[in-house]
Amino acid sequence: MGKVERVLRAAYYALLSVPVAFAPTGVRARVVRRVFRAPFELREPGPWRTAGHTVLAVAIGLVAWFAAFLMVLAAVRGIFYPLVAAHDFEHSWGGPTLAGAWAVHFAGGALPLPLWVLLIAGFGMLEQRLAQRLLGRSGPWWPVPVAIALCAGGAMFFIAWWHQI
Repeated sequence: MGKVERVLRAAYYALLSVPVAFAPTGVRARVVRRVFRAPFELREPGPWRTAGHTVLAVAIGLVAWFAAFLMVLAAVRGIFYPLVAAHDFEHSWGGPTLAGAWAVHFAGGALPLPLWVLLIAGFGMLEQRLAQRLLGRSGPWWPVPVAIALCAGGAMFFIAWWHQI
């Protein structure tokens, strides 16, 4: 499996994790095996580990969906800047001309798309490690505190983003 395919599979898993988090543990393990094409052994996680995985997986999945939303929003705004701008190029980044404003918004909105995909793939890899730790009872200890911190940071970022609209 190539590097690009691994990144795309991890990003896919990050976005898929919200509905999968509500599935039975056997389905969750099967999805991890199929998406990452790697062995995953389910070891009787118990109700607390299953509930913890559900809560954290949904929260990380929502952060991944929010990142995907911002990615699409930035790309559309960058590519179609002349259609969404209020024709105030004098005070726009890259202004005072349409060409300069469009170039700057395109460079800031559409060109970072691979970085957004890498960010979402990172969420997917964290999801995989979290499932490994909570459902498979193996792997490193760090996914749980990182997931909690990511959820808190994602909530604060969403609130800040919402207030600036």
